[in-house]
Amino acid sequence: MEIKDLIVIGGGINGAGIAADAAGRGLSVLLLEAQDLACATSSASSKLIHGGLRYLEHYEFRLVSEALAEREVLLRLAPHIATPLRFRLPHQPHLRPAWMIRAGLFLYDHLGKRTSLPASNGLKFGAQSVLKPELTRGFEYSDCWVDDARLVVLNAQEVVERGGEVRTRTRVTRAWREEGIWVVEAYDEAAGETLTWRAKGLVNATGPWVKQFYDQGLQLKSPRGIRLIKGSHIVVPKVHNEPQAYILQNEDNRIVFVIPWMGEFSIIGTTDVEYHGDPREVSIDDNEIGYLLNVYNNHFKKQLTREDIAWSYSGVRPLCDDESDSPQAVTRDYTLEIADEGGKAPLLSVFGGKLTTYRKLAEHALEKLVSYYPGIGNAWTKSGVLPGGDMGTDRDSYAKTLQARHPWLPEAVAVHYAHTYGSRAEVLLANRHSLDEMAKPLGTACTKPSWRIWLSTSGSKSSTMPSGAAPNWACGSARKKSAAWLNG
Repeated sequence: MEIKDLIVIGGGINGAGIAADAAGRGLSVLLLEAQDLACATSSASSKLIHGGLRYLEHYEFRLVSEALAEREVLLRLAPHIATPLRFRLPHQPHLRPAWMIRAGLFLYDHLGKRTSLPASNGLKFGAQSVLKPELTRGFEYSDCWVDDARLVVLNAQEVVERGGEVRTRTRVTRAWREEGIWVVEAYDEAAGETLTWRAKGLVNATGPWVKQFYDQGLQLKSPRGIRLIKGSHIVVPKVHNEPQAYILQNEDNRIVFVIPWMGEFSIIGTTDVEYHGDPREVSIDDNEIGYLLNVYNNHFKKQLTREDIAWSYSGVRPLCDDESDSPQAVTRDYTLEIADEGGKAPLLSVFGGKLTTYRKLAEHALEKLVSYYPGIGNAWTKSGVLPGGDMGTDRDSYAKTLQARHPWLPEAVAVHYAHTYGSRAEVLLANRHSLDEMAKPLGTACTKPSWRIWLSTSGSKSSTMPSGAAPNWACGSARKKSAAWLNG
């Protein structure tokens, strides 16, 4: 039986990022995911690449500095799925004094290596403002929006393109060490059979299930506690026509974002609620809906009711248990734990983390593993580009380029392709001369387990995918709902 260099368990952003980094250094890698890629925490985020302005109040300077630096890196690595976004912060003096916000924004502007984003500034809101009349002053600063699920998929595609293997719907049931090698058993849902692999190293990147996997899959004691914090969002028809997002302060010292999404919606979130249930069954509750509507309605002229909610989604953040008193105070930083047996068969486990810092987390993970793999390649992801990111221009300009090359392509489809596939859109469009032709099969039938979850773009009937463009491995239910909204 072939012995893999590394098996990574967990197809969220951290698992996919670690697997991609390892594959790019020349290791033979297998990524195993029990469900779909990005089916849990990684697709239930606020869809932001950000430093975390509010973390400064908890003195998380290292985390904020790292996240701000990574914000710039990710804009360069994935310009097709990430874009700059300005945030407006209405000032309410009784919550935070202006000097405190200015000081925080000064740090936010300078803690990271900001090169492509404009600095923060003060604002005056006039009569045409979408905010209530009493909100007359505020601030504006820069962060970024990202397609969170697509970010996971692109990292998984990187694994495959660098010689690794990705298998979804393959649930690891147990793993154990045997003569200095890991033996991993997993149930293949589609085939209905149990498969076995052997590997020199193992990564536990199972997110909310990290401790459960120790208890049940490894039958070992977890080196750290985990704290599950639920974050919920509501999605409503867009509440304004401005390109900016808003960050709203609340009486409990929390903040809530109002973020433009898909051109037709606004995402409002998030909450911070202690969670003790099954992460697969997480959903928004009535109190969270009331909380988010209340914060929004306290700030905007346009009022919302529960009837305005088109959709809601919730995720569980697996945070390191630092014994903080409140959910919002729990650190968003990550910890990597590694243990071996006689200098062999390392087990690396990921506790905590956030979407923005996944690449750096993966790099740190490989730093901990490098001594187990003589001849392993050097770090590379900071200077790389994720699949489709080599457009040579911004994504909106690239959409116009696609239309110029393919005049039959409607503007909306060109924009969607540019914002989703970047330069790999040319693979989808090769030898096509009309929308009707987009319904033709894109290649020979593919039976690889890692490509089972493909759903076609733009509603075509195609069910296969050439290697140049990534299949949509990500959670199907969210994509189906968003397509239904847009198709009306």
